[in-house]
Amino acid sequence: MSGNGGNGAGGPKKDQPWIFRTYAGHSTAKASNELYRTNLSRGQTGLSVAFDLPTQTGYDSDHVLAKGEVGKVGVPVSHIGDMRALFDGIPMEQMNTSMTINATAAWLLALYIAVADEHGADRAKLQGTVQNDIIKEYLSRGTYVFPPAPSMRLLTDVVSYTYTQVPKWNPTNVCSYHLQEAGATPVQELAFALATAQAVLDRVKEGGQVPEKDFPQVVGRISFFVNAGVRFITEIAKMRAFVDLWDEICRDRYGVEDAKLRRFRYGVQVNSLGLTEQQPENNVYRILLEMLAVTLSKNARARAVQLPAWNEALGLPRPWDQQWSLRAQQILAYESDLLEYGDIFDGSKVMDAKVEALKAEAREELARIEEMGGAVAAVESAYMKERLVESNSARLEEIEAGRQVVVGVNRYEESAPSPLSTGAGSIHVVDAGVEAEQVAALKKWRETRDAAAVEAALADLRRAAKDGRNIMEPSIVCAKAGVTTGEWGAALRETFGEYRAPTGVSRAARNAPGDLDPVREMVNAVSAKLGRRLKFLVGKPGLDGHSNGAEQIAVRARDSGMDVVYEGIRLTPEQIVQAALDGEVHVVGLSILSGSHVSLVADLMDRMRDAGLANIPVIVGGIIPPEDEETLRAAGVAAIYTPKDFQINDIMADVVRLVDYTTEEAA
Repeated sequence: MSGNGGNGAGGPKKDQPWIFRTYAGHSTAKASNELYRTNLSRGQTGLSVAFDLPTQTGYDSDHVLAKGEVGKVGVPVSHIGDMRALFDGIPMEQMNTSMTINATAAWLLALYIAVADEHGADRAKLQGTVQNDIIKEYLSRGTYVFPPAPSMRLLTDVVSYTYTQVPKWNPTNVCSYHLQEAGATPVQELAFALATAQAVLDRVKEGGQVPEKDFPQVVGRISFFVNAGVRFITEIAKMRAFVDLWDEICRDRYGVEDAKLRRFRYGVQVNSLGLTEQQPENNVYRILLEMLAVTLSKNARARAVQLPAWNEALGLPRPWDQQWSLRAQQILAYESDLLEYGDIFDGSKVMDAKVEALKAEAREELARIEEMGGAVAAVESAYMKERLVESNSARLEEIEAGRQVVVGVNRYEESAPSPLSTGAGSIHVVDAGVEAEQVAALKKWRETRDAAAVEAALADLRRAAKDGRNIMEPSIVCAKAGVTTGEWGAALRETFGEYRAPTGVSRAARNAPGDLDPVREMVNAVSAKLGRRLKFLVGKPGLDGHSNGAEQIAVRARDSGMDVVYEGIRLTPEQIVQAALDGEVHVVGLSILSGSHVSLVADLMDRMRDAGLANIPVIVGGIIPPEDEETLRAAGVAAIYTPKDFQINDIMADVVRLVDYTTEEAA
């Protein structure tokens, strides 16, 4: 074969494809290791590690907040033994490993380096990324631990350490992915991510750990992790705008002369927010279009791509589901002629106009954030969070009204049953015994390690945190001594304290578009019967920080005229029950997206009965399989909502009717 259609003798030279990844990890380190080795054997070229929520938030698997969360949304890593098992038989010196970890990024990187040392790997050859973007955690994903200032200090410690000790490592992945999941517009995604990157580099510069002459090298190691939605023309323009704006910032703000060090280097997971529970097979086409958004434009092409599985709106995907997504990447890279050509959008009037429009609006938003004092100040003032909640509200209202079409959801809803998503085993279910197994192994680990070495390592870690020394080497010493994730987290909590970020749900009601008047009339009528305003407690039990759904329920309940109690994320069932008791609420709504709903709800229902609140209806929302719905109803849950229930006004009406019925029954 030759010519433009071939890659044989005389044909055009093809570019190297991006890194193929699958975001994976669950149950135990051993089970995840088997999954990684299988995926690598099927052509995956890099690893992307998903950690469970206790690991992400600096708790051991036996902490009270870890109940029901162990091994659910990722792999539990409680100590170096778990990290050894996770990378057993994997050549770490040759692997490119991405770790989705933020608040505890320094600790997980320390564990990774410690295990690489045991493998005999050269630290200078280790390649990969820790996400390590704490600012977006306050805005969207919720796995923050410490206040902004010490969190930024930990982040900059990792940046300052890696550029000399692990020079091929990306010390932060400035992450706009979760901003889009939280409702960000393309302009907000551009501006908020770039403002975050500026905040990181400004702190590194101010920190004094990096000599001025080396600063361009640090700039060159900053990478990004982005999202791509189904409006793929806009998404291509967004990526080209990212490239131009980052080059501009690196050149003008930081004086980086080498064009290679100004490159916008990014990995991507395409949009999970748009995956639908209804007709889930349609998600295959959505994922394909979203992949094209980050690969078609050569000058803005991703360096690494990971695709969600078609059935992630239903639950945890099986290995086959992940393989199907991997094959999409391989077919595009190896069967198509995409990699044989230059950038096909260069010179496009349509694309150039869209890119310039996005850049102009993003510069305006960046200037607003700069006037506030930068990204950290815009977090602390709740400015960015409130903008995201507003944008997400507007997006949902467009879908509810049918102005934004979602095939299978608000148009073309009739469907033949899908043979792909029916029957036993259609999603992967984490074994119920995993948590007990992990807790027992953790107990044994504590009993068999050198307690004196652990105490000495932790004492030095505390001193480093207090004195302002770089945290990385003391953390590596802790890792090798057998310190646990929870002990590392507790030592830094003692020094830095903890933090509760603004919720972005303001108290003032707005006149939301859509027909809310009937619901408001219902609220007023039931409130009159009650003798006071109907009061709705929205709670987030456990460690799940994905608060978008809870925020939108709280906003719509407020706009419907209810008195709303919403205290944010990461609450124990005990705290939620106490809030219901203290607030004298009429209904409790729980949002749980981590798969821990059965154990957390059962605990809460028992506590509600013990507190004399058995007459208060409890409703639950989340990704809940049908068989679990039966379990929750048997536990006393009054109503259950999943992603297919997208009409929030209907949910509000249900809540009011439920309170009215419960009140009449109790009379």
